[in-house]
Amino acid sequence: MASIVANTMIMKSISAPWKLNTVKYFNNTSSKTCTVTRSALYTEQTSNSSTEKTSKKQAELKTLSATSSSPAKAPVSNQQDYHDESNQLLTKNFRDYAEQTKDFIRTSGDGEPPRWFSPLECKDQWKNSPLLLYLPGIDGVGLGLISNHQRLGKVFDIWCLHIPIEDRTSFTELVAFVERTVKDEHRRSPNRPIYLVGESLGACLALAVAARNPTIDLLLLLANPATSFEKSQLRNLSALLQAIPEQLNTGLANVLTSSTGDSLRMAVSYVQRQLPLPQSIRDVTENLSELLSTVSVLADVWTRESLLWKLKLLEAASLYANSRIHAVKAQTLILASGKDQLLPSLEEAQRLSDILPTCQIRNYNDSGHLLFMEDDFNLVTVIKGAGFYRRSRKIDYVSDFIPQNLSELKKTIEGSPLSGPVVDIATDPVMLSTLEDGKIVRGLAGIPSDGPVVYVGYHMLMGLDLTPLISSFLYQRNILVRGIAHPMFFQNDLEKRQQDPAIFDPIKIMGAVPVSPTNFYKLLAAKSHVLLYPGGVREAFHGKGEENKLFWPSQSEFVRVASRFGAKIIPFGVVGADDLVDIVLDYDDLMKIPIMKDVINEMNDGVVQLRTDTDGEVAKQKFYLPGVVPKLPGRFYYLFGKPIETQGRKNELRDKEKAQELYMHTKSEVENCLNYLKTKRETDPYRSVLARLLYQATHDSSSEIPTFDL
Repeated sequence: MASIVANTMIMKSISAPWKLNTVKYFNNTSSKTCTVTRSALYTEQTSNSSTEKTSKKQAELKTLSATSSSPAKAPVSNQQDYHDESNQLLTKNFRDYAEQTKDFIRTSGDGEPPRWFSPLECKDQWKNSPLLLYLPGIDGVGLGLISNHQRLGKVFDIWCLHIPIEDRTSFTELVAFVERTVKDEHRRSPNRPIYLVGESLGACLALAVAARNPTIDLLLLLANPATSFEKSQLRNLSALLQAIPEQLNTGLANVLTSSTGDSLRMAVSYVQRQLPLPQSIRDVTENLSELLSTVSVLADVWTRESLLWKLKLLEAASLYANSRIHAVKAQTLILASGKDQLLPSLEEAQRLSDILPTCQIRNYNDSGHLLFMEDDFNLVTVIKGAGFYRRSRKIDYVSDFIPQNLSELKKTIEGSPLSGPVVDIATDPVMLSTLEDGKIVRGLAGIPSDGPVVYVGYHMLMGLDLTPLISSFLYQRNILVRGIAHPMFFQNDLEKRQQDPAIFDPIKIMGAVPVSPTNFYKLLAAKSHVLLYPGGVREAFHGKGEENKLFWPSQSEFVRVASRFGAKIIPFGVVGADDLVDIVLDYDDLMKIPIMKDVINEMNDGVVQLRTDTDGEVAKQKFYLPGVVPKLPGRFYYLFGKPIETQGRKNELRDKEKAQELYMHTKSEVENCLNYLKTKRETDPYRSVLARLLYQATHDSSSEIPTFDL
């Protein structure tokens, strides 16, 4: 069996040989055995049963699933080379969806019940990956995640629900079918979370199952849920469908393809990749042709009779889910499209968010109804950014972190509001590091390749130093620096206050973890490169006249833990924020203005407070937006000092006095870095943005702009 599955993995054609299989299915309260054909791209899945025969079959299917997920080797841990550029995935598109839909239609027999299948393209799956049950939309095919199968398959055990075209299973029966699977899998692995990922109809199905099973650890990921059916144009479509002649099925499919797929946007997405114009035009033309060629296939799915049934199913689903929605306790993430022409998805997401107790929202204002199918949509990145991935009952921000390759990380950085061409020109960061012999060099040659390493430094105003630092380490050394961040960035209940709920997603995508001794310990144990700012919020939100001043606690907070793992400590300084803006209204000034005082208090309401047991300046951990006046941009300068070794000093640094001595030495080195940069930047002929623009205008655009002599 394993050899058969491994062989099918290398077949590239959907018309590969077929193999007959007898599989046990469940439909409502009765079980049914039937003979089906299995594509070379998928393996069947089924739930557990109490009978010995079915249990044996289930074991075979789970073995098949494990083999199909990783044909060459056993499931892997998540300690992967996340920045390896070779880790590129060949994603599928809407044409693949249409072709494989045709395959499903061709091999479906009359009277087949709904069933589960797993994509064989999912491989190299992590150990202890959670189960993901995909619940399809109105088409029922189960291929809605096709462009995300490979990415998702690395971190989930994926089962997709297929509802045959001619099947007329009622919504309550579908709920019972999915619920049986959920209960069986929960009994088999009670500590493994189960993800229910549903779009439109499938979202209603997910909500219904969650409402009936509040004690099971479920996570709901809902895309454009059809709970808004009563407010949509679909409600009045039944009468129109009954008046359409059978000959117009293709035209109907064309309309629905345009409405749900947003095909033009899918096509022009090639242009957004910044390809040469002739290539962009060719790709757009080819993509549109491919989409138009799928219409005849989709006409087989969206026949008049099947659509009439689906509309009745949608109506029943909406009524059922809405009547039980207050019983849903599951953690929920709703993805809403702004250009959904079938459902009022943005408004519905907000409504559901007000009802569900633990609900997050991510809005996609330029997307259509088939959000998962869009070319630039990466569901794994969305899940990471929302902090929505875990493999046990409680998220572990260190071990549950999902690595990504360099190109995906670059996309996240470039999408950050503190990044982009304008920011690069305005700051043009100068990176300096120190070799083992104490020599200062331009670039990051002095940075160790292997961890664990702790970077301890000064936090510039509002964290403006973060994006250039992290991006430089990625681009120059292929090192992902994982930051120790304030817990506020991980408080999902605070998202609803933000105009953009996804504003903090890049922080989590890049691997930051909430500040805690446990997380710091786990990062060092994993030999990570860790970014630590002892000054925290007080340093990043300093007041007037406090530029480049450290606000560190009086006692060591990291030295002894670092020595336990033999971590290198690298002190660093950064200057340049004072060349970007001048603070005219700081915290003390704003708190004297009644309306601004209320804004600051509201901003900090519910935010976890750190260092509440500490007195002095470092205890002032309030978030606020200072009043600033922009200046003609200068330049950012970073200096990473000589690494401080802790290897072999574990016993020595157990002594509090010795640890405190090293802590103060580290602080002194950070101050030395700051003083060095403040002095040397005065001699930089290209400190001003005007001088840098003139240099670029007279040199090759790829030329590195000089700086002061080292």
